[in-house]
Amino acid sequence: MATAKRQFTMRMQQENFDKIKHISDEEKRSMAAEIELLIEKKISEYELANGVIEILPQGKDD
Repeated sequence: MATAKRQFTMRMQQENFDKIKHISDEEKRSMAAEIELLIEKKISEYELANGVIEILPQGKDD
């Protein structure tokens, strides 16, 4: 099944990796879904404090 989600490589400290893995297991989510949820929460907090981030249309590879 095709997805519109962008893929990228991410590096993190082993301790953070282990903790996110623990949380994702407890919440019955994949690590990717857990990380995406954390990012979405941070974006929401940022936008509440600073206003909505306007995203301009970009090319396919941007």
